[in-house]
Amino acid sequence: MRDVPPNIVVLSGSANPMLAMALARELGLSLGQCAIKRFPDGEKHVEVDPREVEGRDVVFVQPTPNGASEAAFELLLAADACRSGGASSVAAVVPYFGYARQDRRKHDGEALGARVAAKALGAARLDLVVTVDVHGETAEASLDVPTEQVSAAPVLAAALEREIARDSVVVAPDLGAARLAREYARILRLPFAVVQKLRTSATDVIVEHVAGDVRGLRPVIVDDIIATGGTIVAATRALRAEGCVDEMTVAATHGVFAPGAFERLHDARIRRFFVTDTIATSAPAESVAVVSIAPLLATCVRRFSKRRLGVQYRSHP
Repeated sequence: MRDVPPNIVVLSGSANPMLAMALARELGLSLGQCAIKRFPDGEKHVEVDPREVEGRDVVFVQPTPNGASEAAFELLLAADACRSGGASSVAAVVPYFGYARQDRRKHDGEALGARVAAKALGAARLDLVVTVDVHGETAEASLDVPTEQVSAAPVLAAALEREIARDSVVVAPDLGAARLAREYARILRLPFAVVQKLRTSATDVIVEHVAGDVRGLRPVIVDDIIATGGTIVAATRALRAEGCVDEMTVAATHGVFAPGAFERLHDARIRRFFVTDTIATSAPAESVAVVSIAPLLATCVRRFSKRRLGVQYRSHP
């Protein structure tokens, strides 16, 4: 029997209602009602029923993909609506945090998007932000609210373990994914390698070196995000040049799949993709397996609920 949080209501933004419903089911709850409309001039309008949120701990599910700006502002509106409706607390589940990859300046006069997005989210006066495998550390470090980051590695590794051969090798397609690859390798009890790359544009990558032995092994390329596919494609070329078995699997937490990505990845002859449901995707089911992170998120929500109950009991002896 599930440990059902007694005072939680789960609401969804428009970015990923299927994940919100899955989270509510994991908690043994029904999804609450949140009315999101668009005015003729394009502005969003968000309204909640005070009878649903008054005195309760609201969990609002809203990733911020596809440019992030509209989804993020919708989240800010929802947080304000819940406060207006008398919510006891508001937690935001932001499984994909847009702008997190803009985490360092290459030139003077360049905006640091990760920090700007995090500071904007801080204006919502949230009691908790739950994220999943945020790219880099700038966004999380810049959030002015309690934050819990979840790793999708355990659930994706469990899905991979049922599919891959034992003569596999976990591969980080760049140095930024090395720590993640090491975690997958530990869980799967496999060796790992790292591809060192040089990015020349938003879509083009040059591989400089493969560190680690991949000859005669089946690569499992792991990363936090698949966006344009450029990094993955460059990695596959380098791995084939090093003599790997030409049977590759890719696992990534966030399947962004920007325009043109599927075509680019198709040419790379990748056997299978594994992504989570942090982002609503239209990926072809025959080649992309979607693994749900709702159970991991439910564990975070239960912890949040227990902490909230502890605060209430201390406040009202």
